[in-house]
Amino acid sequence: MKFCWCTISVNNMDESLSFYQDIVGLRLNQRFNAGPETEIAFLGEGETKVELICGPNQEATGNKQGISIGFEVETVDEMIDFLKKKGIEVKNEPVQPNPHVRFFFVKDPNGLSVQFVENI
Repeated sequence: MKFCWCTISVNNMDESLSFYQDIVGLRLNQRFNAGPETEIAFLGEGETKVELICGPNQEATGNKQGISIGFEVETVDEMIDFLKKKGIEVKNEPVQPNPHVRFFFVKDPNGLSVQFVENI
């Protein structure tokens, strides 16, 4: 079995696309209408793919306890500096639970926890 993508229901497609393209760095692959008032976008490549769905029958994924998505970064410190320059609030100081990994969280425009991870 192979993982295909993570689906995120969003309130505002343009705002969410901006976050996942400009902040996370995912490339937009497809954006299309999927029925009346419903739009879908696919971002990413290889094993990192995200599907965004926006429509009146979709409840935004954000602010659900215990759900987060994670992305690997070169360094946590550089990513924190980048996010602060973009005006995005870092939710916690970096955590290093063992000598091999360091991470922190931000919220996407819908309130979903997004983790940025540095493998050391």
